[in-house]
Amino acid sequence: MKIIIAGGDGFCGWPTALHFSERGHEVAIIDNCIRREWDKELGTRSLTPIATIQERLAAWKEISGKDVKLYYGDLQDYEFVHHVFEDFEPEAFVHFAEQRSAPYSMIDRDHAVFTQVNNVVGTLNVLFAIKETVPDCHLIKLGTMGEYGTPNIDIEEGYIRIQHKGREDVLPYPKQPFSFYHLSKVHDSHNIMFACKAWGIRATDLNQGVVYGLWTEETRRDERLYNRVDYDGVFGTALNRFCVQAAVGHPLTVYGKGGQTRAFLDIRDTLQCIELAALHPADRGEFRVFNQFTEQFSVLQLAEHVQKVARDLGMDAQIEHLPNPRVEKEEHYYNAVHTKLLDLGLKPHYLSDELIRELIQTAERYRDRVDFDVIRPKVTWR
Repeated sequence: MKIIIAGGDGFCGWPTALHFSERGHEVAIIDNCIRREWDKELGTRSLTPIATIQERLAAWKEISGKDVKLYYGDLQDYEFVHHVFEDFEPEAFVHFAEQRSAPYSMIDRDHAVFTQVNNVVGTLNVLFAIKETVPDCHLIKLGTMGEYGTPNIDIEEGYIRIQHKGREDVLPYPKQPFSFYHLSKVHDSHNIMFACKAWGIRATDLNQGVVYGLWTEETRRDERLYNRVDYDGVFGTALNRFCVQAAVGHPLTVYGKGGQTRAFLDIRDTLQCIELAALHPADRGEFRVFNQFTEQFSVLQLAEHVQKVARDLGMDAQIEHLPNPRVEKEEHYYNAVHTKLLDLGLKPHYLSDELIRELIQTAERYRDRVDFDVIRPKVTWR
């Protein structure tokens, strides 16, 4: 297949591009590398050293013999987007190219506006480019489980059957997003659903859980192919952040009581899910929704798991409960359905002591790159 990975320089996009390239697909990356600029803005950097996108692609060519084309530009620039679609003629478009941090979107008005304009306008441009150039192209869009919030009923996969005053219908599942970032994802979902209905576009919305882990089969091959790992209070996600904290002797920072339950998956399963969606595309006019995760944990459960593994390694990892900077329930019901990708053949990698141990040991290797000043949360929802 001819596949574009938008956001192919990022945490999920980079290993996805290599995964498809290794399997013989013709792959192109779209990116403006703005994620690297946000590191400079926030005064942080990846735990692991990451090469420039040009160095990464040259290394992949040297190691694998395979070319991945780079289109350097911004999805907000429609002339650029239209040119890419005309030039490459993709059969699938995998869309990771969004500002993906809830805390970043809550810094202030400017960051909230940037997040929503960047995410929503970029996706609209992709929809129009598909309509005008390659109407059969399958849009695979990374959404988030955070669109749903934490309702006191089971979370279905995109749609729910409702009976009301003697009538019945299947409707989009109600959304209760957590932040201006999560709201941008809800807006994307509505726009894509409308485009499928109005224009006959085929799309799969992947409501992804929190991704953890680092290594994939391809990124292990050479240090120039390493993926980024974020541990800071803005872009760092729970499990990866806890493992880095344990490695450097920093308390594991749990926000509030830690009863917040979320959906999680291994980075290797992100690659599997994207591939399954690409190989089994939605029908023309279909807006398909998959809940993309493998397990559910509370934040405190994750911290305690990391603490146990760290202690097995001889580390005295302490758990510190911080005042919660977010506006969210800290104890709640959470049960989300996630069967559609399993039905397509997903073979999950479940969270193990071995994976946590490897993350902690990787953080030990690069501990001199850890800046303690950026670990604690500084952005508040209030």
